[in-house]
Amino acid sequence: MPDRLTFNLHYGRTGRASSLRCGRNAAFALWIAPLLALAVGQAHAQYPGQVKKDKDAAAPSLRAVGVLEWTGDLSKPKTSRLVPITVFDGQQLQDAGVYLARPQPLAVEGGVEYILQKNGARLGLFEVQSAAQQQDAWVGFGVWKPMPSLKPKASEAAPKIDEPDSSDRPTLHRKKGSDDSSSSGAGSGTGTGSGSGEPDPDRPTLHKKSSSDAGHDKDDGAATSSSAPDPDRPTLHKAPDGGSGTETESSSSSAADPDRPTLKRGKAKQSADQGYVESLPNATDPDRPRLQRGKSTGGVASEVTPTLIGMPSDMTQAVAVSDPRNRPEHPWNYTWADPADELKMKAALEEIARTALGLQSPTPAKPAVRRAGSTKVRAKPGTSPDPPALVDEEFRVFELAYGSGATLVLTARNDAPPAQQKFVTLIAQPDLYGSLLVLFKSVTDGAHLDDTPRMRLVDAVDALADNRGELVFELRGSAQRQFALYRVLRGRATQLFVTGGGAIEVSGGY
Repeated sequence: MPDRLTFNLHYGRTGRASSLRCGRNAAFALWIAPLLALAVGQAHAQYPGQVKKDKDAAAPSLRAVGVLEWTGDLSKPKTSRLVPITVFDGQQLQDAGVYLARPQPLAVEGGVEYILQKNGARLGLFEVQSAAQQQDAWVGFGVWKPMPSLKPKASEAAPKIDEPDSSDRPTLHRKKGSDDSSSSGAGSGTGTGSGSGEPDPDRPTLHKKSSSDAGHDKDDGAATSSSAPDPDRPTLHKAPDGGSGTETESSSSSAADPDRPTLKRGKAKQSADQGYVESLPNATDPDRPRLQRGKSTGGVASEVTPTLIGMPSDMTQAVAVSDPRNRPEHPWNYTWADPADELKMKAALEEIARTALGLQSPTPAKPAVRRAGSTKVRAKPGTSPDPPALVDEEFRVFELAYGSGATLVLTARNDAPPAQQKFVTLIAQPDLYGSLLVLFKSVTDGAHLDDTPRMRLVDAVDALADNRGELVFELRGSAQRQFALYRVLRGRATQLFVTGGGAIEVSGGY
């Protein structure tokens, strides 16, 4: 019996305590629930994933690459044309000769501005103003402009530090160079609380009317200013007659007279038999992207450079890049630690080119041996003959990425008639042991240019905007030509992109 009573008492206490705890928990939950909901709402509002991004900032910018060809001096060319090559849309390279052609491609639309580069350095600007087809390929024509020069900012004067004043009264300082005799007189006469007896010339003052001016105003009813006007105070220009207030009111009322005739020029009416044509920019697609850089502040040529036709022998080529973003220059030249290494690599590459062209270096003749009595006398060895010369040789060394080492390119041909000419193009890199490693070799002759075109080096360019340069080659055949981009990476030279073929008209030979 005592055990049963004890169990009931314990159970009753436990049940009551449990009910009290449940009641307290429920009240706490009702009190804390609104605060938790508010905190969760604020955290959800501040979550970075909910921030809306600007569509224009997320959209990739187009980057176009072309080759500008001209004859004459760089500063004042005789003829020129722009050949579009690629347009990078943020994901892949597109053929600029046909990309968004309506009918002319986007890369040669009017207003597109290109930066001319040579080995990564900027030479000038070329603005496309018109486009046409030459030998089944689109080219652009425009004007040359120099690179805009940044004007040096005027050196700002150092701010004047006033000497500490014992007074706590704030002052308004007038800019240096403004001198007003009336303000100094007013300051000295009124005594504005300056520490010294002489007025501060840099401290502005408020002009008050004198007693004579105030009495004159009461008599005439016209508002007049002080005798010495403030030169720094702006004024409103009055009418030339300078009449009183009543005349001004009469003139304003006469100007607003509704019965006064007015002369209005009518709009020119269009004749009934004359057709109306809207301007072309209003009729274009508004969603079509544009490759247009900002207008430069440099001088602009007044006339379009004459058209370049054919393939003259004195034609010069340069890489042209159009990008709306201003990117820093990236030079592609390689600096050798020892200049003798460059000569050594060039000599080794030239020997490989001669072997590919079939130009074997003549072996030096052995010195003749003659007998003088019972002894043999060997003649002095003669000088070795010079190796065969390479025609149209071009040797360039690039650093296609920061810290990537040297990339050597050599193009040349032999000295022979056009039908027997042979052409060679070599891309090589030095290995770890100082030897030359050939990554790419192309050999062709004048009879097989349609199957294997001749490769002419133009320059290096960053076509993908990834701070890595690609080699730009012109693939010139006997009747057509193309442009190709080659990427050198991990000991290999692979073709990254090639344009569509276009017919050519050779004028003046290769």
